[in-house]
Amino acid sequence: MQKNGRWLKPAAFILLIAAVYLLDRRFHWSAYLKNTDAFLQLRHTVDENLPQALLIYIAATVVGCAALALPGMTFALAAGMLFGPVWGSLACLVGTTLGAMLAFLVGRFFLKDAVKPMLEKSRLLKSILFSTSPKSGIILLMITRLVPLFPYNLQNFAYGVTDIGFIRYSALTFVFMLPGVLFFTLGGAGIAEQSNRGVYFAVAAALAVILAVAALVIKKKYLPDAAPIQEGVQDEDTI
Repeated sequence: MQKNGRWLKPAAFILLIAAVYLLDRRFHWSAYLKNTDAFLQLRHTVDENLPQALLIYIAATVVGCAALALPGMTFALAAGMLFGPVWGSLACLVGTTLGAMLAFLVGRFFLKDAVKPMLEKSRLLKSILFSTSPKSGIILLMITRLVPLFPYNLQNFAYGVTDIGFIRYSALTFVFMLPGVLFFTLGGAGIAEQSNRGVYFAVAAALAVILAVAALVIKKKYLPDAAPIQEGVQDEDTI
């Protein structure tokens, strides 16, 4: 009975995602980020009422992060095109952080009881995801936020399954997402604004170089080689 009960929350999670998806189809929340007409309407709102436009964008971003399969760069590009590099970066960082926090809580409440025991069957995954060392959470967030190992939306739910604290997760997510947000927001601003396009693209290119170097350093220092990982997984019990 207890084993069967473990899957009640994941089943409720699936129903919740399905409900949000149906509501999005009905009310078109995500349309503000990917529909041309809605995007132009929101851009008009920026000129008429900036606070309202910011709230609409942040709400759409939170929904997109927590429930919709939109690529992470979509939020930053849209922010840069709508609000420019300053307001755009701030709005995107707030929206994506809030969305990541909500997805984390959903993952922790609905998925942890069912998924964590499966992950712990592998000593390798257990040492990476459920280490008691305070530094492990920082390193793990730094790697996954700066180096795109797996989709952004999936990351947000996956961290809810780990043992990292909510406050630590939220603060580190805000910090480590900043470089990527700046890069894509500047790119979006460069696409929308012809007058400062060269400056925005130049700064974005410099950030791209910095992120590429950081990715190489992080992979070399913290990520084991692919072969040892595969060998380690083969030695463990299957998930």
